[in-house]
Amino acid sequence: MLGKLYLIPTTLGDTEPLEVMPISVKQVIEKLNHFIVENEKTARRYIKRITPGKAQSALNFMLIDKYSHELETQNYLDVCSEGISVGILSEAGVPGVADPGATVVKQAHEKGIQVIPLVGPSSILMAIMASGLNGQNFTFNGYLPIDKSDRKRRIKELEKISRDKEQSQIFIETPYRNNKMLDDLKATLQSNTQLSVACDITLPTEYIKTFPVKKWKTENVDLHKRPTIFIIQA
Repeated sequence: MLGKLYLIPTTLGDTEPLEVMPISVKQVIEKLNHFIVENEKTARRYIKRITPGKAQSALNFMLIDKYSHELETQNYLDVCSEGISVGILSEAGVPGVADPGATVVKQAHEKGIQVIPLVGPSSILMAIMASGLNGQNFTFNGYLPIDKSDRKRRIKELEKISRDKEQSQIFIETPYRNNKMLDDLKATLQSNTQLSVACDITLPTEYIKTFPVKKWKTENVDLHKRPTIFIIQA
C-alpha cells in the first residue's frame, strides 16, 4: 500500500496547539516521521509542543518554500511507495492556501497518493466568517502591489470588481506594511465601501472589525507586525 500525504495545519501564532487544533492533528503527527516544511527549526518546535513525547531524532525534514521549483520536490514523496506517509506542515494556518505546498499536493494526485487535509485554523476563512461580508461569493487576491500608485490603482480595481460582482475581495500585506495598507484603503476607497480588518486571529490580542470606510477614518488601530487579513465589499 502507498503511504498517504497529510496536510497538517499549525497555529496562527503563539497559542497552545490543542486550544485551536482537534486531537486528530496530534494523533497524525504522532505517527509520522517524514515532514515537508518551510523551516525545520519552527517545525520541530511545533511538533514538540503538540507531541512532547515524540523523539526528535527520528524526524526527517524536506524543505519547501514559495521559490521551490517542481523539480526540487519531485522526490519528496518517494517514501510513499514504501508505505510511509508524509505530512506537509504550514508555517501558520493550513498548507497550500496562501502558503507553499500545492506543488507537492499536485504531485501526490499524479502519483495516486491519497491526500488527507486536516482541520485547523485558516486565517482567510476565519476572517470572512467573522466579517459579516459576503461569504457566498468572495475572492482571495494574495498580496497587492508594493508600489504606492500601483497599489492604489489595484485597490480601485478590486472595489469595482466587488461592486460589479457583489463579491467580497480578500487580500493580505507583509505585516510591517499593514499600517500603510490601512491608510491607503482609507484614502482610496469610497466612503460607503465596507472594510473588514481581522488581526491576530485566535490570539489573545485578536482584533476583528467591519465598518464603512468613513467610520474607519475615525478609528485608530496599530497593525504593525501583526498578521492581518483585509476584506472589502462595495
